[in-house]
Amino acid sequence: MRSVSVRTFAVLLVAGSLAACGQNAEPQLMSSPAAKQGPDEFGILPSKPLQEPESYSELPPPTPFGRNRTDASPIADAAVALGGNPASASQGRIPSADQRLVRYTDRYGRQDGIRAELAAEDLEFRRNNQGRVLERLFNVNVYFQAYEHMSLDQYAELERFRSLGIRTPAAPPEPGEEE
Repeated sequence: MRSVSVRTFAVLLVAGSLAACGQNAEPQLMSSPAAKQGPDEFGILPSKPLQEPESYSELPPPTPFGRNRTDASPIADAAVALGGNPASASQGRIPSADQRLVRYTDRYGRQDGIRAELAAEDLEFRRNNQGRVLERLFNVNVYFQAYEHMSLDQYAELERFRSLGIRTPAAPPEPGEEE
């Protein structure tokens, strides 16, 4: 009888120790083994095609760790795709033609540093909702359970919009609802 209680205590001690190991690490509520296997397709950046210069004598000297003409420039590329000026996008200033749009979007104010603040709050939330000891020990997915109270009931929202007379797109019927 005594050996069973000692063995049980030892197992619980090991399980508790393992569960406490990752307390300071960033909690991972979504545990998907498929996400950890294979290459990261977002880690591969396509480069621009190589171009032959007009004159080889006018090429600038190479700068170690500097920009290359074939490097990706997503902000400037997005500015061009949206009809803007890539030079002003890369300088970090707002073109005079867009000043009115920026004033309109700021009409209710904005909060500097909101991304860092939300990231810190979400980290604290995930630390407080990372599951029970056995869920962490056996790598059980607790993401949906943790964020369930924050999820939007899409069908109730659809009905709310329709009752207000707002046109809404067609939506599939609720699961379990028979026609």
